[in-house]
Amino acid sequence: MSKITGNEISPGTMIEYDGGLWIAVKTQKVKPGKGGAYNQVELKNVINGTKLNQRFRSDEAVDEINLEKKDFQFLYASGDMLTFMDMVTYEQIELAADFVGDQAVFLQDGMKTLVQMYEDRPIGIKLPVQVTLTVTEADPVMKGGTAAPSYKSAVLENGLKIQVPPFISAGEKIIVATEDSSYVRRAE
Repeated sequence: MSKITGNEISPGTMIEYDGGLWIAVKTQKVKPGKGGAYNQVELKNVINGTKLNQRFRSDEAVDEINLEKKDFQFLYASGDMLTFMDMVTYEQIELAADFVGDQAVFLQDGMKTLVQMYEDRPIGIKLPVQVTLTVTEADPVMKGGTAAPSYKSAVLENGLKIQVPPFISAGEKIIVATEDSSYVRRAE
C-alpha cells in the first residue's frame, strides 16, 4: 500500500478507509472562501456496495490499494456457481453468478477473463469487450419500410434478445459488445 494525499484521489482510485475497501466514484475539488481546500469524494464500498460521501483535506494521507490482476479461464457453470481456472497455477475458484452480474450471459467455455484480487480474494471481474455469438432466430425484414435505418429483433445462442440490422439472418455469427449487449458488426 502506498500513501496518497486527499487531493490526489480521483475517480477509479481504490483506497482503504475506515477499515473498508472503497473505490472513488466521483470527486470534486472545493476551495471555500474561508478555511482550507478539500476534495469532496463519493466512495463506494467494493465488498458490500454501500456508498459514502467524505471530505479529504489536501494534507490528509490515505492508503491507496493496488489490486492484483490475474488471468483466469472460464471453465463451466454449475447451477448459480461459475468455475474459473488460474491460467498460471491451474488453481480453480468458484464465483457466484451474481458476482459476475448481467455479463454472465456472455461467458463461454474457455473464455479468458481478468479477475481483480485483493489479499487473494476476488473482488471484481472483467470480460472481453466483445464476443462472437450465433444468431438463432431473427425477425423477417419488413418490405417497403422507410429510408431511415431500422433494426429488428434477434435471439442469440445464449438466449439474449438484441436489436440487429435488417440484413442479419438466423445462423450468422455476429460480434456483440459485452458492456451494453449491443450489435457491433458481422463476424469474419
